[in-house]
Amino acid sequence: MAPVKPKSGGKDLYSVILPTFNERQNLPIITWLLNRTFTEQNLDWELVIVDDGSPDGTQTVAKQLIKAYHPHVQLQARTGKLGLGTAYVHGLKFAKGNYIIIMDADFSHHPKFIPQMIAKQLAGNYDIVTGTRYAGDGGVYGWDLKRKLTSKGANIIADTVLRPGVSDLTGSFRLYKRSVLEKLFETTDARGFTMQMALAVTAKAKGLSIGEVPISFVDRVYGDSKLGGEEIVEYMKGVLQLWWTT
Repeated sequence: MAPVKPKSGGKDLYSVILPTFNERQNLPIITWLLNRTFTEQNLDWELVIVDDGSPDGTQTVAKQLIKAYHPHVQLQARTGKLGLGTAYVHGLKFAKGNYIIIMDADFSHHPKFIPQMIAKQLAGNYDIVTGTRYAGDGGVYGWDLKRKLTSKGANIIADTVLRPGVSDLTGSFRLYKRSVLEKLFETTDARGFTMQMALAVTAKAKGLSIGEVPISFVDRVYGDSKLGGEEIVEYMKGVLQLWWTT
């Protein structure tokens, strides 16, 4: 399937880009929640599933969801585990919306916060709205102390070194103006777990506006976390690279 032309004019369209790898159990529920959320808010939406060759049957489930929620769902399959950052870049090629939402498929990002993020964006005409675990009444639930300290520590280190003015640099629940995300992808090299941080830091350096909405982050219900030691090392390298280049 060839990349599509984005929507122009008329009612806003919100495209959710959802990278997946072994999310067969989670995908039907998150899709149902997205459909309910957007329908209740009378918002136009689509879901772009970007699957990296999941061996658990995620793509089979996705094809069933395409039929059940037509015309709102599409599947863009890739061969092999090519990474989270490149999944967003790939998904954007096929998304038709003038607003792009990126989130996880494992319920750590609940769609119930999307209306608040949209309202925040509209009220302040923000270029980006990010969900934050570390401001207001946001929080993290289901993590052990070690993982909480790792996440909080990563944000503190990045905030101290980079001073981006964003409370949750590593968060990946965000709403972007499409034109803004396209430009950031063109100027940001990071494509792994450091990408969220790189996008926020680059956006601030370019003078773009970022609003925040407190969210409750809940650990995944099904499946395993993709975060490991290699990703932590990659993150620290990313912080130093951004400090050197911004």
